[in-house]
Amino acid sequence: MAEEFKHMVRISRRDVDGKKTIENALSDIKGIGRALSRALCTVAGFDATMQIGYLPDKDVLLLEEAVKAPQKFDLPIWMLNRRNDYETGETVHLIESDLVMRLRDDLNRMKKTRSYKGKRHEVGLPVRGQRTKSTFRKGSSVGVRRRRGRPQ
Repeated sequence: MAEEFKHMVRISRRDVDGKKTIENALSDIKGIGRALSRALCTVAGFDATMQIGYLPDKDVLLLEEAVKAPQKFDLPIWMLNRRNDYETGETVHLIESDLVMRLRDDLNRMKKTRSYKGKRHEVGLPVRGQRTKSTFRKGSSVGVRRRRGRPQ
């Protein structure tokens, strides 16, 4: 039974290389890491080391369904990236442009409400309590500046 090899496989609005393993190809999708891709392979019943180009179309559709709604495949809730969403209260997993838009909306909401994290994001400072005395000095210049053209 010679299966047709596909050089590019389309999974959830993303073209992935057919030569890559299923685990690596899934982790190319924004919002899916190595652990989640390995868990999706296990739950859907695929060998994670198999090349994704050799998967039949019906298996690709099953894999795409698992990527779009991993909560239906009895994965632990802590693996999903959007638990108890601020607007809806649901636990979902977002990928690609949906994830980017939701993160941008979260940042804009924090800036609009003038929360501590929102203020730090606006100014470009670290948000999570890191020390700033010796690090994060690349963006803005602090200190004395010499005049040009004057002899020392």
